Amino acid sequence: MREFDYGFRRILVDRPQPGVVLFTLNRPDRMNATDDVLHRELAELPVKLDRDEAARVAVITGAGKAFSAGGDYQGIVDEADDYARKLAMMRETLGIVSGMIDCRKPIVSAINGPAAGAGLTVALLADISIINEDTVLCDGHTRIGLVAGDHAALIWPLLCGMAKAKYYLLTCRKISGREAERIGLVSDVQPAAQVLPTALTLAGELAQQSDVALELSKRSLNHWLRQAMPIFESSLGYELLTSFSPDVAARIEKLLAKSA
Repeated sequence: MREFDYGFRRILVDRPQPGVVLFTLNRPDRMNATDDVLHRELAELPVKLDRDEAARVAVITGAGKAFSAGGDYQGIVDEADDYARKLAMMRETLGIVSGMIDCRKPIVSAINGPAAGAGLTVALLADISIINEDTVLCDGHTRIGLVAGDHAALIWPLLCGMAKAKYYLLTCRKISGREAERIGLVSDVQPAAQVLPTALTLAGELAQQSDVALELSKRSLNHWLRQAMPIFESSLGYELLTSFSPDVAARIEKLLAKSA
């Protein structure tokens, strides 16, 4: 069988064991922040995974010290008035979320380091998530004047309850790996050195199970998310609306100035 070619530029593809595909988000110099290319490839990944006949389970992780730091702040400022690009990004975000939900094959996220934005979307929409106990998660949308529309309204209340979802999404406070596991936001927490090995071991176990049983179990469970898709789509639309606010660029410029 000819090996499936994913054709990615920002995502490394490896096959560490039979039936398992390891995807590594690969912009380590930018903490794997999502530029236009990586954002598009994240939308393509679940669809291509389903087409890969040799793949039974996927593991997604990040190169270097981060899983993915989310969107590039400077890119948000540069595209402040670019309606066509923002519409394309909205459609790609819809593709990332619906793709993760509809993909027939199990996906395990190995959250080796900080995750935010689109990276956090992939990390938390994975079927099973393993996090580094010493890292942090953060949805920082409201801090820069945007609605938390990537995925949060869809899945955070289901994972950790409405009270915790509102607390973290409205305040943009960081969540440690240990706390994320305690409140149910992720599946398991491990020491840093054990995150990827644990994810790969689990993926290997899943690859030995009935693919149809896993596919249809995942499909049944994800109906909880499908019935909430109108909530997600409204939040995504609200995010697009707020992205045109001059307040967003001003808030980002202040954050960039502080980090300079």
